[in-house]
Parts: sequence; C-alpha cells; structure tokens
Amino acid sequence: MNPFESRNASRPVLLPTSSVGFALALRVWLKIGLLGFGGPAGQIALMHRELVEQRRWISESRFLHALNYCMLLPGPEAQQLAVYIGWLLHRTWGGVAAGVLFVLPGALVLVLLSWIYVRFGSLPIVSGVFFGLKAAVLAIVVEAVLRIGRRALKTKFLVGIAVAAFLMIHLLQIGFPWIVLTAAATGLIAHRLAASWLPQRSDEAEQGDLDYVVDRQLAEGGAAHTRASGPRALRRLIACAALWIAPILLAAWWLGRDHVLVQEGIFFSQTALVTFGGAYAVLAYVAQRAVEDFAWLQPGEMIDGLALAETTPGPLVIVLQFVGFIAAYRHPGGLDPLTAALLGAALTTWVTFVPSFLFIFVGAPYVEALRRNRSLHAALSAVTAAVVGVVLNLAVWFALHTLFADVGQTRLGPLSLNTPVLASIHPVAALLTVAALIAVLRFKLGLVWTLLACAAIGAACRVAGLA
Repeated sequence: MNPFESRNASRPVLLPTSSVGFALALRVWLKIGLLGFGGPAGQIALMHRELVEQRRWISESRFLHALNYCMLLPGPEAQQLAVYIGWLLHRTWGGVAAGVLFVLPGALVLVLLSWIYVRFGSLPIVSGVFFGLKAAVLAIVVEAVLRIGRRALKTKFLVGIAVAAFLMIHLLQIGFPWIVLTAAATGLIAHRLAASWLPQRSDEAEQGDLDYVVDRQLAEGGAAHTRASGPRALRRLIACAALWIAPILLAAWWLGRDHVLVQEGIFFSQTALVTFGGAYAVLAYVAQRAVEDFAWLQPGEMIDGLALAETTPGPLVIVLQFVGFIAAYRHPGGLDPLTAALLGAALTTWVTFVPSFLFIFVGAPYVEALRRNRSLHAALSAVTAAVVGVVLNLAVWFALHTLFADVGQTRLGPLSLNTPVLASIHPVAALLTVAALIAVLRFKLGLVWTLLACAAIGAACRVAGLA
C-alpha cells in the first residue's frame, strides 16, 4: 500500500477551481510552518495529509512529481516543495508566501533560543540541557545514517561511493563540494559504461485527477505560468539573483569587505549551492569551515545549534541561522553584539533560502525534461550515496566531540586522523548516548520525546554535579 494513500475510499464532491482563495492558502501554509516538526520526512507527510488527502488541492501523482524535482536540487526539499505547490496554486506570490511561512516560525523561535544560549548558556541548568541534547542529537544523526543508507545504497557500487566519500572527507579533509562533483562524475561514467551498477529508474504512469484543484487548472489550460518560457525564466533568474546578492553588497558597502557579515553572506551563499542531502550533510561542510577555518564557533557549539534546530519547526537547515547568529555575536566588528547577531542571523537565513525560490521559479516549468533524464538520475544516485558517507563522517565528528573532552589529530603521512584522548571520555555522556540510541533505534521513540528526555536528564545530572 502506498504510504501516502488515504484510507478513506469515498470521493468527495468536486471542488471548483476558485475554491482556494489566497487568504485560505496563507492560513494553511502558516499552519504547516507552525507544525512542521520532525525534519523533511515529517514535513512532507504533513503537507501530503493537508494538501492531498484532506483539502485535495493537488493529486498524489503531481505531488510526487513535484517532490522528485525538489529532491534533485540543493537546499531543503520540503520547503522547496511548499514553494512549488504554492506557485502552482497562486503563481509567483503564492510560491513566495508558501516558502516564507514555511520558514518564518522556526526562524523566529531559533533567534530567541540563540539569544538565550549566548546570555544564559553558562548557567548549570541551561548548560545541562545542552549537555543532554548533544547525546540526543548524536543518536538522531546515527539513525539518519542508517535511514539514508538503507534508501540510497541499493548496489555495491553505491556502497563503494559512500565509503570513498567518507574517507575523502574524514582522512583527506577534501571539501564537500568536491566530493559532490566527483560523485556526480562517477555516476555519469558508470551510467555510460556499466549501467547495471546503478539502480534503474522506473517511469511512473502519471494521470491527472480532475477531483484536485491544481490538476483541474492544468487540464483546463488555466495555468499559463507553468509553461516553459525562456525570456520569463531569464527575468526570474535576474530578479532572484539580484535579491540574493543585494544584502551582501549592502553589508560590504556599509561595513567593509572583511566584516563578518560579508563573510557570512558569501560563505552561506556558497553553501546554499552544495547542500545536496539535507541538513545533516551540509552540517559536516559547515562544521569544517565555520569551526576549523573561520573559528566562528567551538566544535561543541555546532552540536548545540543542531539540537536547537531540532526543537523548532521548519527546515532543519535553519541551523545555519544559529551559526550566523553566534559568529556575528562573537565578532561584531564595531557593531553592538546583539545587533550584529540579529543581522547575521537574518543575512544567513536570507542567502540560505532565497536560492530555493530561484530554483523553483526558474526550473519548475522544465521539470518533465529533468525527471526523465536518465543520465541526471545516475549522477544524483551517486551523489546521494556520497551524502551517506558525508553524514557518517558527521556522526563520527559528533561522537568524538560529545563523548570526549580532548580530541587531537594524528598524522599518518599525507593523512590526518582525528583521535580522542581516551582518558577524557565523559561517562555520563556515553551512558546517555547509549540510552538515546536504544530509545530511537529499538523503541522508535519520537524526535521530540527523545530531545526532551535527554535534556531533562542532562540538566538533572549537571545540577547534581554528575556531568
């Protein structure tokens, strides 16, 4: 049975095309933004329940059609799916409204949590909460490795790509973008020379259902904005690109090219173009640059940021906003620290999510050609396999900095290996991590309950002097 299939077999009365008003759509998108916990899987399931099963705004075949396209793109696929459906319903402004309301609630909550973190993070009970959250996050990342691996590594060739990606980033410290490009090229070569090494794509039969609003619009020819147009695509590309880079140029003019806000704008703009594989994959890249190269944060603070992002609705990649907040707070460059932090958070969020609108508004009319391109499918299968290796590296990185107080580096010729000081292990952190892993993997405890339980136990242990 299709996991999205409705259990109600009765067919409702056909809704007229005009039934979806813009005000109603705004309320629905805000609801989805407020309830979008659980990462992309939970958010996609929520949208399916609201938009396909209950409101019948879009058919399942077209919903999956849009989702497949969004999964080809860098960036948060759930937010891009919201932009796509909003655009189908109400053109450009519908896509803007859907995408903004999908992100805004979580962004506002995370700003508040980031401020609490920098102001009160040294209090025992608050630091204890973050101590417990780190164990929960480690368990969640391990579960993500297993989940993504089961879905992506369908052949031995793809397993090999995942292993190679792990070794490239963990031992050779090769940047994530180069790993993505190498994996894509390897997939293309394999498609040409040994197609059996890659999973074969099945072409699904697509048939619009006129009981759904969007499908009826398309069938009646009332959705001219969905037809491909080169000049229109060029205009949208120029407009979105201008909006994307305008705040960076303004910050450079105001504060100088070396200011942290300008550095954040450039860095997170680059990140937005290579975030294949979701937040867990991009976090490994951000951790490598923000912690080791820019020295904006400490290793443990990256884990704290992911823990905070896990507790907010919306895309998990919103964790980058936390990085932008902390980096600007620590390096205000003549501004008031809180003002710099708020500007850093806003700029980081802007350059992280504006590209998602560009990809949808420019590329959506060409979805069909992209979906049926087997070479592209082969390249992306290899990229997804590489993402598994990158996320595995993230799990190892988290484990080292969660379970051990001291982590050094050992040189093995041209290789560099992160090695923990075994005597610096945190026994309570190790026990709490094991408990969280059992709760998540064995008893399938939900994300929110795992985070709450670990936070409460961590706070109690810190107050009692055990951690």
